[in-house]
Amino acid sequence: MHLQPAGSNGPAEPQPIREGPEKRLKRFKQHSTSLPFGQRTALSSIGGPTYVTAQTLIQQVAYTLSDKLWTYSPETFDLDFAVKDWFRQGIENVYGYPTNVESMQIRQGAASIALGYIFSKDFDLKKRYVPQSILASSSTLQYLRMALDQLSLLYSVASPCVAHIAAIDYAGASSRLVSDYISAFSLAEELGFGMVSSISAYEAQHMALFSTLLASIIPTIHIYDGVSIARETTRVIDVLDQAGLHNTYKAVQHEISAPGGRKKVDLDTKVLRMLNAFNGELGTQYGVFEYYGHATPDSVLVVFGTVESSLASQIALSLERDGVKVGVLNVRVYRPFIEEEFLKILPGSVKTVGAMGQVHDQQAVSDSSVHSNLYGDVVAAITFSDKWATPPAVIDVKYARETVWTPVAIAAAFQLLVKKPILQHEGKQTESGATSPLQLLDPSFVQQYTFWDIDTSESANAPVALGQALATDSSNNVTTKTGYDNLIQGGVFRSDLRKSKKTIEAYYSIDAADVVYVGAESLLKTFDILNGLKAGGKIILRLPGVKDDDLEKKLPDEFKRGLAAKSAKLYILDPPAIEVIANDPAQEVYLTEVAFLRVALPTLEKTGLQKLASVNGTIETLEELAKVLDSALRLMEIPETWATEESDSMPPSLVKDIYTNSFAAYDKIEVEPPTYLKDWKTAAKGLAFKEAYGTKPALRPDVNVKTFDVRVQENRRLTPPSYDRNIFHIEFDLEDSGLTYDIGEALGIHAENDEVEVEDFIKFYKLDPEEIVEVRSRDNPKVLENRTVYQALMQNVDIFGRPPKRFYEALAEFADDPDERKELATLGGPTKEGNQEFKRRAEVDTITYADILLEFPSAHPSFDDIVRIVSPMKRREYSIASCQKVTPNSVALMVVVVGWVDPKGRGRFGQATRFLNKLRVGAAVTVSVKPSVMKLPLKSTQPLIMAGLGTGLAPFRAFVQYRAWEKAQGKEIGSVLLYMGSRHQREEYCYGEEWEAYQDAGVITLLGRAFSRDQPQKIYIQDRMRQTMNDIIQAYLKEEGAFYLCGPTWPVPDVTQVLEDAIARDAKTLGKKVTPRTEIEKLKEQLRYVLEVY
Repeated sequence: MHLQPAGSNGPAEPQPIREGPEKRLKRFKQHSTSLPFGQRTALSSIGGPTYVTAQTLIQQVAYTLSDKLWTYSPETFDLDFAVKDWFRQGIENVYGYPTNVESMQIRQGAASIALGYIFSKDFDLKKRYVPQSILASSSTLQYLRMALDQLSLLYSVASPCVAHIAAIDYAGASSRLVSDYISAFSLAEELGFGMVSSISAYEAQHMALFSTLLASIIPTIHIYDGVSIARETTRVIDVLDQAGLHNTYKAVQHEISAPGGRKKVDLDTKVLRMLNAFNGELGTQYGVFEYYGHATPDSVLVVFGTVESSLASQIALSLERDGVKVGVLNVRVYRPFIEEEFLKILPGSVKTVGAMGQVHDQQAVSDSSVHSNLYGDVVAAITFSDKWATPPAVIDVKYARETVWTPVAIAAAFQLLVKKPILQHEGKQTESGATSPLQLLDPSFVQQYTFWDIDTSESANAPVALGQALATDSSNNVTTKTGYDNLIQGGVFRSDLRKSKKTIEAYYSIDAADVVYVGAESLLKTFDILNGLKAGGKIILRLPGVKDDDLEKKLPDEFKRGLAAKSAKLYILDPPAIEVIANDPAQEVYLTEVAFLRVALPTLEKTGLQKLASVNGTIETLEELAKVLDSALRLMEIPETWATEESDSMPPSLVKDIYTNSFAAYDKIEVEPPTYLKDWKTAAKGLAFKEAYGTKPALRPDVNVKTFDVRVQENRRLTPPSYDRNIFHIEFDLEDSGLTYDIGEALGIHAENDEVEVEDFIKFYKLDPEEIVEVRSRDNPKVLENRTVYQALMQNVDIFGRPPKRFYEALAEFADDPDERKELATLGGPTKEGNQEFKRRAEVDTITYADILLEFPSAHPSFDDIVRIVSPMKRREYSIASCQKVTPNSVALMVVVVGWVDPKGRGRFGQATRFLNKLRVGAAVTVSVKPSVMKLPLKSTQPLIMAGLGTGLAPFRAFVQYRAWEKAQGKEIGSVLLYMGSRHQREEYCYGEEWEAYQDAGVITLLGRAFSRDQPQKIYIQDRMRQTMNDIIQAYLKEEGAFYLCGPTWPVPDVTQVLEDAIARDAKTLGKKVTPRTEIEKLKEQLRYVLEVY
């Protein structure tokens, strides 16, 4: 830990509010969560006491001291946002020129350009000892490995090289962002790199500087938590400016290169000498290992990692104050692992040592044969030491990358080393008599606030703007952190804001907030928001238009019980109740901020408004809203009956926190690139002079996936010609296309529009089909794609698709006739009349883009505008109904033709299914492959339970083919339960003979056929499942099978209920108490409950 006193607030002081007639409304905008308060930061402003993020400090060091900077930052990670800004502005480094920032692609071999620069014959030898730096995430290390391996081998003749690695990666199927240290462990171990960790945001700059110095001895990785600490805005007192960094760098280099320091010594000695010189220059006491806790502990936890080390230090000191004989030994310099120093720091009294080391996933945690890297180092050091007569026992306290560290979780790790319970020492009685969780922050000094909202909210910037406003008070220390989950409710975020008179070091989600703001009532149905509210806390719930009498019906029962149990105060915020907000919703952010100040800091509202006006809005706007706030904000009385509120249904399984999977809100607004009509000469020049024009031929240049050209091998109808549903089997010959696919994947069909309809549209719109249209690529605006008008209408422009409201709005701008312009504007606008008419057109009349252009002839945009405002054609994906192990040269699909008749009697068809149905044998088709969630279990002996409705059987045909292939290879296979549903057996028993043949061959164990209309009472797929529940219990629960459902969404609740009933019945038989819904969620995480529905 690096504790700091409160001091000057540095550059976060507010700008003076200008007097005079012109009052421009400030709009607070966040540019990146990697920047302090999301704001761009001048390099010259970083120094002294200031608000920063660890990521900004690390970029400052890298830019200041490097000759060149190579960055490998995945989209939205923004690891290089600041350095790219400084480079664009031409800001100089300490050597008198701008550091060249090269933003690189993340792919194999991408780091080779860095090697090429360092070892080029043209390399300026004057820069031989100037550091070269890398900014990257741990997820990219696999792509850099080859180049770093070469660098390690040639390091004696290379420039110093340091890689600042943010420990971030996505965790497999969960798509969560996790702190990944294991990738860097393995690379440093195998390539002989040094490795240094930052243990808190307060020392991120120092460790970045030390790692740069260490790179003069050994290629070095500086690693730090990239999910939490790198993104948190906090105040650091002793920040070095550019001059300070340079002076320290030169002073330490001078010291270790002095005559006494030139003796030949081993690497360990060089590292220690470097660190001593570093401490001497800065007046710090950093160690390669650092111990916190009891002076004579019985148990010590050895820890590596930023959040882990920070929390473990605080927990150890807290437990030590209560007399618990435990301690923590934090590893700062992990490579080289200096055993002599480790043994010197490790107390001699210790009897049990726990090595808290990261492994890849939960499977590795469960596997007793897998040990963490840290465990291996600790065991080796203790085993070969003569410090103890009886060496202490060493325990491998493994944890997966997905582990979320909280004070309680760290205390649980300590508990593994201690027999007596330790949390009882920290339990403090609340007013209700319950024991609170382990608390590290003194509530008398720290105020905590949490904001939950959807990412499209008008108030999305409010929490960070409030944080910056509170930070203008130099007596405060403020921290802000925001995480996004873009997979729930279209995108939600959580912002934590802490305020204290003392330094705050709390890298975990707030678990006892004074005030919680909830921006959408729907969040209450997904998240256990009250779990993070302290007893007696306040909650602000945005609930527009809801009267007091209707409130009780609106709130979930669990939420009402929780409010009563915590004696919480509930405030309802109704923004449209204020006329100015109803007329201009964009101003709601100011109302939210004013409401927060009144509820959270009522005694400081007046000064708070002044500080807020320096950041967002104007003082006049804020004061006017404060005057009328009472009409929108009301305190609700919580009835006593809420404490005993009973629900007829089982309480939902709520999530306690968001699973961060992004550092930015999902960008839902797509900017359409401009297009240009050209003549044939333009295309001819591009073809004749390919190098000059950068021309590249492509099979489908308009799509951003790898495509293949295949030919139809078979196209046969599966249902009778007289039947009203046309389900057909289509098979493609792969020939030498190079296409490969895995079980469960989908085939993307890049279909074309109907040729006759395209020709009719060209005639009606008076277009030249041979004219060239130039379109900017959606992947790279610098790349131009040339198509003829005919090609664009056949393959690119979804002219016969259904238009959204924004098309009517865009088309209105082109209408010359006032009545047509008015009608188009109404259809594209927010009025009730417009919405109803739009819905009728879309759902009843099934109007297309072409229909609208025909209906409103005065609105006649040019073709390049049509390409801009009409949506592009999308590939249609179909589950693959074949296994390449069985049919290596073909791929099959099972498709139903989508068709209907509109109110005018016109036949309408699904674009892709009509295209496929009309294809004849030998026809060429452009396709691509898309991964799917439908994956087979890892073990062939795990049973499969599959439920498919209609064409939902397609992937299960591939599954069964694969299991049959495995059986033919002599492998043991698990049972296969196949349930299928359709209307009539005679017409829709698709692939029926195949299924029965597989059953006779012993591949399919159970065939559950549900033909809903073949008998008086309707029988559905869930009925067949319920009839065979014992088979499901055996295969699914006893034998750890995997369940799959593919088809429409409507049977999901009923099918899931059958599985929950099976779980409940099995648990009752075993005498266990389980919550079936929770068990389903666990199975989902284990990829044993998989849905692909539409």
